[in-house]
Order: sequence, then C-alpha cells, then structure tokens
Amino acid sequence: MKSVFTPDNLPKIGIRPTIDGRRGGVRESLEEQTMNQAKATAALISQSLRYPDGSPVECVIADTCIGGVAEAAACADKFRKENVGVSLTVTPCWCYGSETMDMDPHTPKAVWGFNGTERPGAVYLAAALAGHSQKGLPAFGIYGRDVQEASDTSIPDDVAAKILAFCRAGLSVALMRGKSYLSLGGTSMGIAGSVVDPDFFQDYLGIRVEAVDMTEVARRMERGIYDPDEYEKALAWVKQNCPEGKDYNSPETQRSREQLDSEWEQSVKMAIIARDLMVGNERLAELGYGEEAHGRNAICGGFQGQRQWTDHYPNGDFMEAILTTSFDWNGKRAPYQFATENDALNAVTMLFGNLLTNTAQIFADLRTYWSPDAVKRVAGHDLTGAASDGLLHLINSGPAALDGTGKMSVDGKPAMKPFWDITDDEVKACLDATTWHPSITEYFPGGGMSTRYATKGGMPATIARLNLIKGIGPVLQLAEGVTVELPQDVHDALDERTNPSWPTTWFCPKLTGEGAFTDTYSVMNNWGANHCVMSYGHIGADLITLASMLRIPVYMHNVSHERIFRPSSWAGHGTADKESADFRACTNYGPLYS
Repeated sequence: MKSVFTPDNLPKIGIRPTIDGRRGGVRESLEEQTMNQAKATAALISQSLRYPDGSPVECVIADTCIGGVAEAAACADKFRKENVGVSLTVTPCWCYGSETMDMDPHTPKAVWGFNGTERPGAVYLAAALAGHSQKGLPAFGIYGRDVQEASDTSIPDDVAAKILAFCRAGLSVALMRGKSYLSLGGTSMGIAGSVVDPDFFQDYLGIRVEAVDMTEVARRMERGIYDPDEYEKALAWVKQNCPEGKDYNSPETQRSREQLDSEWEQSVKMAIIARDLMVGNERLAELGYGEEAHGRNAICGGFQGQRQWTDHYPNGDFMEAILTTSFDWNGKRAPYQFATENDALNAVTMLFGNLLTNTAQIFADLRTYWSPDAVKRVAGHDLTGAASDGLLHLINSGPAALDGTGKMSVDGKPAMKPFWDITDDEVKACLDATTWHPSITEYFPGGGMSTRYATKGGMPATIARLNLIKGIGPVLQLAEGVTVELPQDVHDALDERTNPSWPTTWFCPKLTGEGAFTDTYSVMNNWGANHCVMSYGHIGADLITLASMLRIPVYMHNVSHERIFRPSSWAGHGTADKESADFRACTNYGPLYS
C-alpha cells in the first residue's frame, strides 16, 4: 500500500570521518583507524535501526577522511546528492575543528570523539563542540566512559546507545521535513489543538499544512471516487473481522439494521478516502481521477468530524481506528498517524512516537483520575501495586489503534510492535479482542461504529502531549509508566460511568515524589490538554532528544537525569536546573527552520 515514504526519499545517515590533516606521517598513520571507525559506526546503525517501511537505515560515508575545509566541502556535496538528513562526525584523534565541522544549519549533528590515550580524540571532541556552540550550530557530544586501546574497533555499549539515540531522533527530524499535515475540516468543538497553526508546522517541523474541507470526503463518497474493488474487499473483511457488540443506545434512540449497515458502508469508504487524500492512490488515475491520485504528501493528519460532519454523516471512529492500526484488509502495514477531532498537536505527538519506535500510537482523552478512595467507594476494590496511588483513565472519543489491545507480545509480555514483527495470530488476537458498537445517537446523530476494548496490563508505556503556549511556543510534556488491568467487574463499574463504547487503557505513571510527579493526581492536574498520546515502551529519553533537535522545551517529565541526551551547548545555558536550561536554550536558538 502506498505510503508518504518511498525508497527514493528516505533520508540517510551521513558519517564524517575527520582526521588530523598534517601530512608527513601524522595523517598517514591515522587513515585506516579513522575510516574503520566510520565503517563500524555505519554497520551499527544499519544493523540496529529501520525506516518506517521496515528496511534497514542506510548510511553514507565520506569518500575520504576529512582533514580540512576542502574535504569538508566535498563531503557536504556528496551528502546533498545522497539525500543525507543526519550528520555524525567520528574521529580517534585531534583534527582542525572549525575546518572540519559540518556547517549545515538544518541537519541534526553529533560528534563521537574516541576515548583513547594514544591520540587526543576527546580534545578534538571538546574543541569541535565549542566551535559548534560558538557558531550557533548545536551538536551532540558522544564520548565513551572508559579508555579504549587504539586497536580496539568495538563500539562500547554506552557509546552505541548514544549513537542510536541520536540517530533515531535525527532521522525523525529528517523524515518529517518537506511533508504535509492534512487538515480535513477545521476546528472541532472549540478544541484549541484543532486550531491548526501553519507557522508552527513550518518553523519547527519543516511541514506544510494542507487544508481540505470535509465536503471533499462527501464528494468522493457520493461520486464513487475510490477504488471499487478495494471497497468490496474492505467491506467483506470488516464483516468477517469486526464483530458488533452491544448497542448502548436507549430503545428510543437505537437505529435500524438497515441504517447500521449503511453506516458501515460509509465508514469503510471514509477510511479508504482519507488514506487516499493523505498519500494518494495510483488506482484513481486508472479510473480517470488523475488529480485525486496524487494525494497530499501527508505524513500525518486529522479529521474534524464533530459537529458539522457527525450531525449528518457517520463519525470518524472506524476510519481513525483502522488507519492508525498496523493492519487492515490489505494486510500488515505501517500505521498512519491520523488524529481524532483534527487535534493537530496530538497528531504531531503521535508522529513523534511513531517515527521513534515504528509502532502504532494510541490517541486518547486523558479523561479521569481515579483515586484509591474513589475506586473503593464505586467498585469496592483496593488498588495495589503500580496502581496503589490511583489510575489515569485513557479513553478515546475517536477509537484508537487496535494495537492498543496489548494482544501482541515481546518475550511473553503484552506489547505493541512494528508491523514487520507482528504475527498473523497477533493480528487475529487484536481483532478478536475488539468489538464494534453503534455510536451513541445523542452524540452522533449521523451514526457510526465505535470500538471497545480494554488494554492488557503490564505494558511499559509513555504518554505525551505537545502544547502551544502564547509567548513561548510549543512545549512538550510526557510521563513514563505502565498499563494496568483491573478485574472485569471493577473495570465495568468504572468504565461504564462514561461512554462504554470506547476503548479504555488504565495507565499509572512512575512517580518521583517531586513536582508534577509527586503523585498520580499531580500528573493529571498538570496535564496541558484534554488529549494525550500513548506509546509502547519507556521512550521519554528519545522524545527529549528529539524535542531538543527541534528546539521544543520539555516542561514535565519523569526521565532520570542520566538518560537525558541533548546537544552539548545546553550545558552552557545552565547545569543546576536542566528544565530551565532547556527553555533558555530553545529560546536562544529558536525554531529549527525559522
């Protein structure tokens, strides 16, 4: 299935082996060691990281070691031709800092100075980073904790972890650049996140905003501007794999079987059409719709839905759930990042998590904090373990990816995985764990089908949210934690107090006893919006690294200090209070593309 990414437009990692340029014995003695360091680094990256399509990340190494400005320029020329989007300089020795450094202001960059005593790689690292700081070109510094022998070609674990963290975030930056956000509709029910700010997308992410009225979806539905063969295939798949559950509407507001069948048909068409609007579909050209076949080059998007659309047409619940899932009627595939209620800020947060992990992301309301006392009063249950300080109820008014059932596994534990690692049995398990319910008619007069599932407990997870603050700009908050599973009767007692036709995740953050993480109530009380995104795994450190590349400060997190990896110049903005230093650095450097 078509994606916004193609093999031709995937950015590469550029490896820059720098060297002491002095001839007459110095440079000559270092050529082999320096180039081998670059080759080992490239091998590590290609063996460890994958693009969104599942292919190994490609690296490009400079044709020669870089001993001065001429070779630096030749390397820059090669990188431009090879679509390099991330720059990593490596060296075991002293080099001429300002002559050998990467000067591209928009390319994420890092320097690995080999920790060996024979040659002063660490001295070059410090000098090069000082040059980057002085020139306003932030760079990440990578330096091993332990001294190595000059002949040691291995990459220590601590160095490898930093290289991969830098590359994951750097590739995320490069993959976003030049793409689009597809805004289907406008502002949904006064939700500020759906007031799409094109300046933010352009200046911070290098993404353009494409605004398309929802009548375009109606036009394509009514005029048959979609692949009819795929539609029939999708509808048959839905009938076989998406079982209907209880109709929670009152007898007076329940809709007829004929009406529900029509809503299913329209919902399937909406999903196909929204995908085609995002990334295009060559089949449309064959059907005579050449313009529509192109799509909008959208790496993420959102659907306004409420209320103008949903007062007349089926809601976007099926469309949003299936697009963000890692499989559909065409099989397993990369999930699309598509936000409920056109919450563009949540869509960007989804995009961050997806690019860093290659997994589906869960769009949710951060609906309720359930204290232990409240759970005891309502359900007669004592919360213990990870939930002993209370629960955060993540529930989605536009159903979330089916990956969020937790029916996939890693080492026997619930998980969410890249599509290429998902088994057919896991696809079936996710489908079997999900039921589809007629939407609540009072909320959605146009109908639609909503998902219901409960996420399995025991998954390490991270919730995050990007917010816009007037006078500051974008800021990111996040909380690492774990999903929790409740006894069925307790789950029902809590869950059915709100809309029971939506998917639920019970989430408990890791508490530090300080600030916003003093207790679970404080996490809820400090959250900046009604929505959040949940990612599988503890990815807070990667989110912080990515945010620093984009010059977006992080104002709330529970990531330990030793895991945080930012450009070296952030230390020049303060070391005692790293959160404040982050704000100062991001303000000082400004948006990446401004």
